[in-house]
Amino acid sequence: MRKIKAFEPWVFIFFGVFHLHRIWGLIDRKTYADFWLGIMENRGAFYYAFMGILAGLGICGIVTFFKNLHNNFWWRWIYIFCGGYLLFDLFAIITGLKFWCELILKMFDISSPYWNLIWGMFIVIGGISLVLGISLLRKLQKSE
Repeated sequence: MRKIKAFEPWVFIFFGVFHLHRIWGLIDRKTYADFWLGIMENRGAFYYAFMGILAGLGICGIVTFFKNLHNNFWWRWIYIFCGGYLLFDLFAIITGLKFWCELILKMFDISSPYWNLIWGMFIVIGGISLVLGISLLRKLQKSE
């Protein structure tokens, strides 16, 4: 029997809110870019705590997908694709993978004509993730 795990709605809600915070980047490019580039360069307690949470959620999602391999909901495929991307992204950042660091610097280039497109796409992904998380939370509450 397929069952929504208690943590699953919160994964999507967390990532939804996280991506929606990027609205700040559309409002104030410089402060937004300075904040996140500073976090990535300084690698303080916040950085490691946040990276740990992201990695933990990605791993939990992937494990859940494989534990329910023949009995998955459609949205658990998001764990494989987005969780896999997330873990690669975190690995590339923490190890200082040159091409990835250059890509990130380009993403945070406040003079880029693609700024609104890049961060706007993350905001759309965040909105979809938040709606999915809330929907899963409602279904979970109804099933209990």
